Amino acid sequence: MAMPPYNPFAADCSLRYVLITGASMGIGALFAREFAKRGRNLVLVARSADAMHMLAEELRRSCGIRVEVFPADLRDPGSPERILEFCHLRHTEVDLLINCAGLSRAGDFSDIPEEKLDEIVMVNMLTLAKLTRLFLPDMVQRKQGAIMNIASLAGFQGVPGLGLYSATKSFIITLSEALHAELKKSGISVTAVCPGFTDTAIFEHSGHNRTQIRLPVCKPEVVVEAAIKGLMKNRMLVYPTLLDRFLVYSQRVASRGMAIGLAGFFAGIRSDR
Repeated sequence: MAMPPYNPFAADCSLRYVLITGASMGIGALFAREFAKRGRNLVLVARSADAMHMLAEELRRSCGIRVEVFPADLRDPGSPERILEFCHLRHTEVDLLINCAGLSRAGDFSDIPEEKLDEIVMVNMLTLAKLTRLFLPDMVQRKQGAIMNIASLAGFQGVPGLGLYSATKSFIITLSEALHAELKKSGISVTAVCPGFTDTAIFEHSGHNRTQIRLPVCKPEVVVEAAIKGLMKNRMLVYPTLLDRFLVYSQRVASRGMAIGLAGFFAGIRSDR
């Protein structure tokens, strides 16, 4: 028999922790603020130690919660094990893991430097998978917990100009779908959040000129609100806006080639589109 949906704001969760990667900025920082406002203790993970410590101090002061900070470069293959060890040493029971960190690179696949390719695959896929694998056993033993993975609409088809990024997001979606089914009777929720273009610093960091995008750019607050609602309803996939849902379901009537061509057109990266 299936367990009831995970509720991250239930009374018995109040002493446990929400672990958020990519927590120093953008969607990750917004998740931290939202869960802090609702009384949840946090473990913040990102490269920027100064930004995380500032955020942690703000949330401790304004929300009266406990916040642990662990600066980590998720491009390092050993970072997941060090994060788990840190949590064990601090006696922080994590019942919600939010894999929010991600990298991208705009442009043709053949132009991506080899080291950047390795970094994107490591952060978007391998580190996410290892963190999930490392933190799941304790959740399964308690029969309570959740994994939230931040994917993208780009994961539903290849996107010319964002080929590697879209491939890694496809990995996140399919892994989340499989885990959602595997764990549905264990009390563990697994959700993949699939937003379209969202107003974060990823554009600047990836070299993607946002002025060329031919779709509305979503506010990150909308993504976070929809993600939390979807988690509480044990949704396997969450589409933050009606446009996101429409774009996914429209692929049912479009040919695969048309879907890929339109994705490249909307992204507006390649000059020949």
